[in-house]
Amino acid sequence: MLWKVATFNVNGVRARLDRLLAWISEQHPHVLCLQETKCQDAVFPRQALEALGYEVLVKGEKSFNGVAVLTQETPESVVMETGDPLLDREARFLAVQVQGVWVINTYVPQGRSPDDPAFQYKLDFLNQVGRWIQERFSPQDLLIWTGDINVAPEAIDVYDPKRLEGEVGFHPEERAKLKEIMAWGLVDLLRRLHPQAKQFTFWDYRLPKSFDRNLGWRLDHMLVTEPMAHRCAECFVDTGPRGQSKPSDHTPVVAVFDMSSLS
Repeated sequence: MLWKVATFNVNGVRARLDRLLAWISEQHPHVLCLQETKCQDAVFPRQALEALGYEVLVKGEKSFNGVAVLTQETPESVVMETGDPLLDREARFLAVQVQGVWVINTYVPQGRSPDDPAFQYKLDFLNQVGRWIQERFSPQDLLIWTGDINVAPEAIDVYDPKRLEGEVGFHPEERAKLKEIMAWGLVDLLRRLHPQAKQFTFWDYRLPKSFDRNLGWRLDHMLVTEPMAHRCAECFVDTGPRGQSKPSDHTPVVAVFDMSSLS
């Protein structure tokens, strides 16, 4: 059985619903993690997504942040609130267990600038995600941490590493923090399968023609334990949605797993 998991920062789910529905109908992910939905739960377009055959879990807030997970199969477990005041402060964390696999969807804070208190909030949020994972799982478990993680891990993951060094999203402290978390036993799927690919997932609106010029960042990730990496048939970035009119500034990342190899 091939099992498809995707992540997509939609930057406003209601504003881009038609494009999202079209993409889902084309790709048919079994699990889809959305970030930056920017709406309260009561006005989330649940019915339109349920009509495509999905169960819909949402954690939103008005105008900002927001995460959702869509699943074709009924989740065995759901974590809407972690009990951690930092992780639960805003609508940024939602985890589900589907087909025996834990999928953790995060919208990590952007951080604003290195001298802003929001940057420390970002580092603390990353640290708490890592702690939450390590306290509940082992590297041998079936686990996916995905979403807009807002960190470009390596020089190959930004369009101009020399100029962008030290900027939020490519700052040494946040890269080191992500590396520390991953050292527990997480694999960067895209980099594992495509070690030399200069493939981005985000192109800033504020930079003129950033997408056309491919002036991007790889901020959206599929980070998995080794048992999931072993089962991965493919991981790719679908740039199609970013090239459409009035797109999100992000584009989806998709991973396909061969779950028939489960022992």
